[in-house]
Amino acid sequence: QVQLVESGGGLVQAGGSLRLSCTASGRTFTIYGMGWFRQAPGKEREFVAAMNWSGAYLSYADSVKGRFTISRDNAKNTVYLQMNKLKSEDTAVYYCATGIIVGTVFSPGNYWGQGTQVTVSS
Repeated sequence: QVQLVESGGGLVQAGGSLRLSCTASGRTFTIYGMGWFRQAPGKEREFVAAMNWSGAYLSYADSVKGRFTISRDNAKNTVYLQMNKLKSEDTAVYYCATGIIVGTVFSPGNYWGQGTQVTVSS
């Protein structure tokens, strides 16, 4: 079992920054790839970013490339999402998840956090 807890969400003005954190407990953190997803009201959950345990694999949605950065600190069992130049369309609940990389695609697994709300005001 793995438990994931997100934090760092909040209200920010367009153009601002936030850093989300996702801390894992339970099974060994380093065996998992980690990803961030988001879900806006009335929309399906969508992929945002992912990385493997070493950082050799990094993937971003086109909508966040150049603005968001995923990173992890394996010693702290924590993955981060640095979000810069935020836009109103980034408003959503953000979730972290464990997963695996299949080819070049991150495939989320069974463990998800509870989500953290990010609201960007224009």
